[in-house]
Amino acid sequence: MSSLPESVSARYARFARDEAPGRSALYGEWAVGVAADAAVQEVLERISPSHRQPPLVFAVARMLGSGESGYPEWREWVLAHSDRLITECAARSLQTNEPLRCAALLPALAGIDGPIALLEVGASAGLCLYPDRYSYRYRGVAGEIAHDPLDGVSAVVLESELRGQHVPPLRHPEIVWRAGIDLAPLDPTDPATESWLTALVWPGETGRADRVRSALRIAAADPPFMFAGDGVDQLARAVTAAPRETTLVVQTPGVLAHLGWHARHELIEQVSVVGRWITLDAPSLHEGWRGGRIASNAPAEGFALARDGVVLAHADPLGRWLEWRPGERAARG
Repeated sequence: MSSLPESVSARYARFARDEAPGRSALYGEWAVGVAADAAVQEVLERISPSHRQPPLVFAVARMLGSGESGYPEWREWVLAHSDRLITECAARSLQTNEPLRCAALLPALAGIDGPIALLEVGASAGLCLYPDRYSYRYRGVAGEIAHDPLDGVSAVVLESELRGQHVPPLRHPEIVWRAGIDLAPLDPTDPATESWLTALVWPGETGRADRVRSALRIAAADPPFMFAGDGVDQLARAVTAAPRETTLVVQTPGVLAHLGWHARHELIEQVSVVGRWITLDAPSLHEGWRGGRIASNAPAEGFALARDGVVLAHADPLGRWLEWRPGERAARG
C-alpha cells in the first residue's frame, strides 16, 4: 500500500461523494469545485495534508470572511486570500465539539455510580464534559422520553432518535470534577472560541450552532480543568489531578481516529488501567473492544458505543440517533 498522502483532487472528490451528501449541499458544491480546479488545488497543496481536510479548510475560510456563496465566489476569495488561508489552516485542527454526543454517551455513564471524575481526551472546549447539565429528548416507537437535570429543563436540550425496541438506562451522572486533554485546548469563556466552533458547523446543519453557543455558556460558568498536550503524554498528569474517592471515567469519543495505530492502542491501554473507559468509535478503528475486534455485533451503520470495551449500543457519531443493544441493557457497574 502506498504511504503517499491522498491528492487534493482525490480527497475533495471523496468528500463530495461520501461525506457531504445529507449534511451540507454547500460544502458538497465547494468540494466538487476544488476537485476540478487546478488553481485552488495549488493553493491547498501548500497546506500540510493533516491540515487541509475539506471541513477544516472550509471552516477556516468562513471564519476569515469567505462568506457562504456558491463555488465561483468562494474560489475568487480563496485565490485573493491564499496566504491568510494557508497560515490559519496550519495553526488549526478539527475540534468539532458537539454536545449532542452526550445523548449517546449518557446511557453508558448511567451504568457507573458516582461521584465521578470525568476526563475527556480530545476535549476541545469541553462541551461533552457536561452531560449532567443538559436535558435530553429521546424520540422512538414509544413516543418521547424526556430526561432533565434535577433543577429543571436545561438551556441545552439534546434531541436524539431512539431506534429499536429497547430503552437505554437514563440517569444523570454525579460528576464532581471534569477535565479535558487537548493539543490546543479552547477556553469556553473566550469569544474567539465561539467564533471557531460555530465556523466548524457545516452550513445546512440547522440548530447546531445555537446548541454550541448555549453549551459554551454552561461551560463558561464552570470551566473544566484543561491539560494541553498529547493524550498519551498528559494522561498520567490529568489522572493525578483527579480528586480521591471518585470513580475516574475517561471518555474518548471521536478522538482515536486522529491518532496513529500505535498511539491509539497505547492510549487505550493506559486508559484501561487508570479508570473506566467510555468511547464512541467506528468498529474497525481499533482492537480495544473486549475480546478483540467487533464481529457479530458490529453496527451496520454508525459507530459502536462501548464501556470498558464492551459494546452497549450502536449510535450516530454525533449522537443524532442511538440503538441500545438488549444484551447489555441491565449491565451496571
